[in-house]
Amino acid sequence: MQKKLIKVQAEDNVAIALVDLVQGDRVQYEGEDIIIISDTKAKHKIAFVDFDKEDQIFMYGVLVGKAMFPIKKGDVLTTENVKHQSDLVTKRTKSVTWSAPDISKWKDRTFMGYHRSDGQVGTQNVWLFFPLVFCENRNIEVLKEVFEKELSMGKERKQRQLLRNLINGKDADFNDGKAETSSETFDNVDVKFITHQGGCGGIRQDSQTLAKLLAGYVKNPNVAGATVLSLGCQNLQIDLLKNALNDIDPNLNKPVLIYEQQQMGTVDEMLNTIIKDSFAGIKAANAIERKPASISKLKMGLECGGSDGFSGISANPALGYASDILAAVGGSPILSEFPELCGVEQELVNRCVNDEDAVRFMKLMKAYEASAEAAGSGFDMNPSPGNIKDGLITDAMKSAGAAKKGGTSPIVAILDYGEYVTKPGLNLLCTPGNDVESTTGMVGSGANIVVFTTGLGTPTGNPIAPVLKVSSNTILAERMPDIIDIDTGAVIRGEKTIQQMGEEILEYVVMVASGEIEAKADVLGQDDFIPWKRGVSL
Repeated sequence: MQKKLIKVQAEDNVAIALVDLVQGDRVQYEGEDIIIISDTKAKHKIAFVDFDKEDQIFMYGVLVGKAMFPIKKGDVLTTENVKHQSDLVTKRTKSVTWSAPDISKWKDRTFMGYHRSDGQVGTQNVWLFFPLVFCENRNIEVLKEVFEKELSMGKERKQRQLLRNLINGKDADFNDGKAETSSETFDNVDVKFITHQGGCGGIRQDSQTLAKLLAGYVKNPNVAGATVLSLGCQNLQIDLLKNALNDIDPNLNKPVLIYEQQQMGTVDEMLNTIIKDSFAGIKAANAIERKPASISKLKMGLECGGSDGFSGISANPALGYASDILAAVGGSPILSEFPELCGVEQELVNRCVNDEDAVRFMKLMKAYEASAEAAGSGFDMNPSPGNIKDGLITDAMKSAGAAKKGGTSPIVAILDYGEYVTKPGLNLLCTPGNDVESTTGMVGSGANIVVFTTGLGTPTGNPIAPVLKVSSNTILAERMPDIIDIDTGAVIRGEKTIQQMGEEILEYVVMVASGEIEAKADVLGQDDFIPWKRGVSL
């Protein structure tokens, strides 16, 4: 039978409504008789005790807020009666002993990937075009049109077919399954294009950060080679990119074709040269075929967005268990979104393997929070209207649930934005909380696949790495089946355990990494790329 309430941890003094509750409902839970004082929607929180003003509120075993007014047992927590509060963290308080999950069925598992000379293995094989400055976006778009049309890449958009029918006076309806397809020129390589609004203007540090990010995209194992367009006079000079590439890998063995418009004459002359050279590179990349590789070669980005009140009890902990398995077999899960780690800093500091990393994590967190406060904001303003509507009413409450996707494994490295993942085990990467900025950053740090949990539905992907969407609830999965890859709603219904769901997620990851299944974001062509300028972005 469907439970009506759940407490995440024994020490919590609030419970989560698993179904809509009506004023006057009497709910039995843990031997307690709870009378519901106010109508409460599923995903929202119920006071499990009487709170006086300023009383602390605990969820996931950590401090997530305090009462602004007296709150009766059985009443709903809202932004009107609760405000953000989290514990102050100054140092590591203990060393955490990790009980790794059973990996007997995983330690010898492989996926079919693209092997690179540096030992990395890609889940995709991409030839990447990108500009050093926004002035070259137009030329990138021209190249995109030429290559996509002439290489017959992918399925014709259904909406184009619809419009053609309307122009010809035909019935507007058409069968989705009859969308026109064209044979592709190359079977083993994808050609992708990035544009952005950076590279000039702003401050010089913006261009330096962007150079590191783009160098990470070139280094990423999913990229076989790249074509780079420069204007010539911008802040992000070619040498800046070359230095970033050298810093990330002095022995980089990939074709990187760089063109500077102000040194090449007319646009047509430049584009003709680019097309000839790039076609040769793409043709060579197409000769690379998938071969077996240990799943320890997976660098899995852990992302959440459009979170709801169920994210922290279904999708995120299930992904956390998958992350723990991957860490245990020698893979590299990547946890980011530093504004969404507010309130769980102590746990994360204690999980750092090295004291130096613990100190660095606290330093990065404090610097980020200080910059937010200097701009008149703060981590307490992180929850979005959608988060609040679906039960995440304080940043600490949101963060405590978000951190669950990082599992329980030791933290082997603390990385700043633009730094590349090199160590097996759980890596913490400083990124903003914004979904696309964070995903963009993780892929730039080496993630060859991203798993993205959501409770509300977030339509985003990445140009070079598959982004899998994991729904916290079945209603969302049924409403947006073209976006959601995996549904963890069975956890909410009590039909599956966190462990079972986590293994299902990892099995799906292996199939996508092997090219057996295409991520829904890739089917939809969601190639989102938004660099972070190191300003405040919650």
